[in-house]
Amino acid sequence: MNNIILIGFMGCGKTTVGIKLSYKIKRTMVDTDKQIEREQGKSISDIFAESGEAAFREMETSYLQKMIHNTEKQIISVGGGLPIQERNHALLHELGKVVYLRATSDTIYERLKNDTTRPLLQGDNPKQKIEELMQKRAAIYEKVADVIIDVDGKSFDVIIDEIITEV
Repeated sequence: MNNIILIGFMGCGKTTVGIKLSYKIKRTMVDTDKQIEREQGKSISDIFAESGEAAFREMETSYLQKMIHNTEKQIISVGGGLPIQERNHALLHELGKVVYLRATSDTIYERLKNDTTRPLLQGDNPKQKIEELMQKRAAIYEKVADVIIDVDGKSFDVIIDEIITEV
C-alpha cells in the first residue's frame, strides 16, 4: 500500500499536516483518534476515564487491523501512543510509509500548555510529563519511522514539501 502514516508525539502536528497534505496530493485523510471517538461515541478523554488506557490501546490496534483491508491510498494520522505498542509496528509498515514528525519538548509544551483534552497531560507539571513521555517514546518513533521530519520552526508548507520529497 502507498499510504502515508504520520506518527509522533501529541501536538507535533500530525492532524494539521495530514489535512494539509491530503489537499495537496488529493488523498483522503484519516485520523485514527477521531475515528475511534466516532466509533465509540465518546471522546478519548472519556474512553480513558471510563475504560482505561489499555482498552484504548486495544481499540487503536483493532482500528489499524481494519484499515489493512482498505485499498484507497490515504494519509493516516495516528495517536501519539499507537506506535508504542510493539504489535502495531508491523501493521503500520503494512499500511504504508511511516513518517515521524519530530518536535522538541519545548515546542510540544508551547502547543499543548492550555489543552485540557489530553488525558496523559492532566495534573501537575505537564512540561515534566511531556519530557518524560518523550524520553520513553522518541527511540520507538525513530525505530518505527521510514522517514523522520523535524518540524520545529518550520511552516506547514515546508513540512509538507519535505514529506512529499521523502515518500
